[in-house]
Amino acid sequence: MTHAIPVFEGQGWLQVGELGLAFLLSALVGLERQLRGKSAGLRTQAIVGTASALFLLVGKYGFTDVLSDHVVLDPSRVAAQIVSGIGFLGAGLILTRRGAVRGLTTAASVWETAAIGMAAGAGLWLLAVAVTALHFVVAYGLTAFARVLPRGRDAQLQLEVVYREGRGILRSVLGSITSGGWVVSRVDHRVAEEGVTAMVLELNGPDDTHRLLEALAGIAGVDSVQLLSESDLE
Repeated sequence: MTHAIPVFEGQGWLQVGELGLAFLLSALVGLERQLRGKSAGLRTQAIVGTASALFLLVGKYGFTDVLSDHVVLDPSRVAAQIVSGIGFLGAGLILTRRGAVRGLTTAASVWETAAIGMAAGAGLWLLAVAVTALHFVVAYGLTAFARVLPRGRDAQLQLEVVYREGRGILRSVLGSITSGGWVVSRVDHRVAEEGVTAMVLELNGPDDTHRLLEALAGIAGVDSVQLLSESDLE
């Protein structure tokens, strides 16, 4: 015997509210990423969370018209496929560059956003709100705590150093960098003008950028030191 299924079951204001909640909470996670200059920011996180909620709602209500005494539905299979699919998206955000791994926190946040969206889509709004709140505890509270730990925060810098050629300046620059605990992961040279070289260095090391810039600027023969970018390894 086939059960009578209302035409609009699963398409009411309750489900619209669940989608809206997933959108709001996911956008909050994305806003934190955006403000901190990370990849997968506001738009990406909002899309992932809202789409995950929609997948859950489809799993809950999208197949009710085919249910009968002889047709059994397992909505949890949809949720399992979301987890697998988000894993591929997160893997694409992780970069390995000469031994330095970047994007782990961002990839984890995308996975977390998917879970928040799934919870909102499943009607578990309290759990969705709680996990969103815990995200900000991790992003700001634990990050601040990690910075006070020994070697608790590594930074990645890109510097442009302009120096005079033929004076052994390069040896002094690299020596000052390594003595400060920094590791050079990439070096690019270009000739700025005759007798002058501009060198772009990518560095990984302690969160003490100001001291490094002062040390390099104080080397005789260095014309300028410019910080091109700075980010933590997330």
